[in-house]
Amino acid sequence: MTKLAQNRTLNRTSNMDKAVQQLDAQEASTELAELANLLAYHDNLYHAEDAPELSDADYDALRQRNNAIEVRFPELIRADSPSQKVGAEPAKGFKKVIHRVPMLSLDNAFVEDDIKDWLDGVRNFLRELKDPDVIVEIDCEPKIDGLSCSLRYKNGVLVSGATRGSGGVGEDITANVKTISDIPKKLPGEGWPEVLEVRGEVYMTDDGFLKLNAEQEIAGGKIFANPRNAAAGSMRQLDATIAARRPLRFYAYTWGEISAPFATTQWEARAKFKSWGFELNEPSRLVKVSEISLSELVAYYQDIERNRSSLGFSIDGIVLKVNRLDWQNRLGFVSRSPRWATAWKFAPERAQTVINAIECQVGRSGKITPVAHLAPISVGGVLVQRATLHNADEILRKDVRVGDTVMIQRAGDVIPQIIGVLQDARPENSVPYIFPTHCPVCDSLVVREEGDAGSFCTGGLVCAAQVIERLKHFASRDAFDIEGLGEKNIALFYERGLIKTPVDIFTLEDRDGKGIKGGNGASGDTGARVLPPLRVWEGWGETSAAKLFTAIRHAKVISLDRFIYSLGIHQVGQATARLLAKHYLSLSEWRLCMNAAQDPDSEAYANLISINGLGESMVNDILSFIAEPHNSEVLEGLTGGSEPLVTVTDFERPSTLSAVSGKTVVFTGNLDTMSRNEAKAQAEGLGANVAGSVSKKTDFVIVGASAGSKEKKARELNLTILSEAQWLALIKS
Repeated sequence: MTKLAQNRTLNRTSNMDKAVQQLDAQEASTELAELANLLAYHDNLYHAEDAPELSDADYDALRQRNNAIEVRFPELIRADSPSQKVGAEPAKGFKKVIHRVPMLSLDNAFVEDDIKDWLDGVRNFLRELKDPDVIVEIDCEPKIDGLSCSLRYKNGVLVSGATRGSGGVGEDITANVKTISDIPKKLPGEGWPEVLEVRGEVYMTDDGFLKLNAEQEIAGGKIFANPRNAAAGSMRQLDATIAARRPLRFYAYTWGEISAPFATTQWEARAKFKSWGFELNEPSRLVKVSEISLSELVAYYQDIERNRSSLGFSIDGIVLKVNRLDWQNRLGFVSRSPRWATAWKFAPERAQTVINAIECQVGRSGKITPVAHLAPISVGGVLVQRATLHNADEILRKDVRVGDTVMIQRAGDVIPQIIGVLQDARPENSVPYIFPTHCPVCDSLVVREEGDAGSFCTGGLVCAAQVIERLKHFASRDAFDIEGLGEKNIALFYERGLIKTPVDIFTLEDRDGKGIKGGNGASGDTGARVLPPLRVWEGWGETSAAKLFTAIRHAKVISLDRFIYSLGIHQVGQATARLLAKHYLSLSEWRLCMNAAQDPDSEAYANLISINGLGESMVNDILSFIAEPHNSEVLEGLTGGSEPLVTVTDFERPSTLSAVSGKTVVFTGNLDTMSRNEAKAQAEGLGANVAGSVSKKTDFVIVGASAGSKEKKARELNLTILSEAQWLALIKS
């Protein structure tokens, strides 16, 4: 690793208790990476396995932290960020259903200031709402926590039902939804479109849930933790008779694909749903909001929170939606959520417990993270046994010690947070915790650069923990997606010297059973030895070995965005990997430009940093990765030569039919007919690449009033400059 790259690797911090405004870019980047991994784990538990380890309030608090960091550091948004994802992959055993209109989820708010920020964002996005005298109507509804469900009707007849799944692809649960009495099999009345996709929530009432668990206990069946788990588990039964025996309910709240509009406001749409036989989430309220007063919204929130225990079903907050549908259409979506709606959630729970031990863990980048092992305690119905301590500074600031009684909060994290120490309960023989000076895995020196909060193992590829984490990322679902090559097997293969780099994965089958030598000296493995074929290893066999080799062969073809993501470049998640793939289109072009961009004065560097969504810190990490000789060796080993181990397919742009599809555009100055944000969203929706700065590769520069240096540079480069009117005429063409 070069000295520059090493410094960038070491300069990582994370401090989830520190105020977002106090974070620097490096701290924010590291924390976003941690949040992406942790929340992905919980998304899978919640959406795919119906076995969440967190209450919604706890989960939402950490997602709020992620979103707050992204608002302050938009250039650091990762492709695998929770803000870019919805739900989880569909469960196996069900037929997959493609949602023609993606089923997205809501952003969350927790305090009144969050709601004010959301409304300010709505007003800033739509130019006519900047007038403080304009009243915005908000549709307010309780947020029942169940299983999101889509119902498709043709000519008024129910033809299919599906779960949300990943947002783009769900599970076919048609047989199960037809057993729910709240769901009309044929729509009464008139006025419904020929094609109507009704979306809502499958749930259980409190009484129904208690009755079900009582029946399960008598029958010796599974006891459900909460109504949401019970409802979701019931709907994911392949045997529809199980769903039919359970007290499932459904309420409608929105729609997906429709063949024709049927309302002009959200409130009117709710009334139509009611007339067509659907139950609604009540009590709801239509509220008028001015720029200076949120009193009616606050009153509704407080009323629902005060009466939540008497509603007869479980809720975790309220949902707010801009009422006018024309405004909803213009506001559109950002990543995984609509701009025109948000969920105002209730507060998380806290509890007291004792720290039994403190252990330091080593991440993919070498970052040392201290974790407290706790006396098990139930918080919000979930057993908590660990809590993150973040870094040496946090341990010192809170003076956390083994034996301390602490207040913990499950804030949506796999490892909950310690809020503070109860000093009065500290044992007399208590001693301060001493942060390790050497890596607990490889015994390499632990370093911390001056001014940084993060401590890092200097072992690099010598450190088994770092290598294993990188290999796990490479083979993970959103990267090469190699089934059978999870954490346990990667650790085993590494320990026995069978897989040391990603290249070894794709030569594994050719080397298997050929008397190869293995042994890394890890976990007590003190020397090389001849390895037998995988099929005769303990716990393996012909079938399992063949399945693994088949999965590896199937993974040899991968799209450019997934390939870039698989490399594990710091700050480059799925969204950023897709940005790079969309911009450079092919692996050869990306590598060529990244090599050329090593010169900060080059056109290639200017082009890279102009990509909308990339910041200087992210660009530096990308270039440091490319400059590292070991990484170049891996890239060449995977994709070089006349017969590369893997085939990386070119990025395919969506088939958007517009005059600006695939073009790079830059907006500068003040526009008259819409805000700059709305213009950018519109351009991206038409397939254009929106850049933040002007370069030779810019196709169009759209100039509004008071344009500055970008217009000047565009003229110097003799680029195509359009007025706002010319731009609108172009995209309408």
